[in-house]
Amino acid sequence: MPKYYKLVSENRKAYFDYNIIDVFKAGIVLSGAEVKSLRAGKANLNDSFGRVENGEVVLYNMHVSPYGKSRTMETEAKRPRKLLLNARELRKIIGQVSQKGMTLVPTKLYFDGDWAKVDIATAKSKKKYEKRETIRQRETDREVEKVLKGPRPEGRRSEGKK
Repeated sequence: MPKYYKLVSENRKAYFDYNIIDVFKAGIVLSGAEVKSLRAGKANLNDSFGRVENGEVVLYNMHVSPYGKSRTMETEAKRPRKLLLNARELRKIIGQVSQKGMTLVPTKLYFDGDWAKVDIATAKSKKKYEKRETIRQRETDREVEKVLKGPRPEGRRSEGKK
């Protein structure tokens, strides 16, 4: 069976609000109806975060809309979901998150083959002045790009029908 990669949701704001240190690929424990809902693209990573509890990583506030054709509606949209990592990655995450100011932030939710995966990053929150510097840098990059492109060449202009 060929592997494929299908992006379900991306947390672009995480890259603006945090300095990303390390990114880990983790599986998610989901019910069948939640998988169907993810395949339909009904998920949101905004305001979600990870936490280490009892030697496991748990993802909070990830919104997965209920699947409409499901017979059972037992799952709530923002329930905590356990992440599946190997022991070496788990030890590394626990070590990094135990440092002051470090947090776990999901950056992408996608299907890798038939499996739902989430990229979870250890990150440090940016200060307000760092965010302003990021915006300033982005604007200067746009201006430089615009100058490098140069003016649009003058082509033949249509003067209408005669």
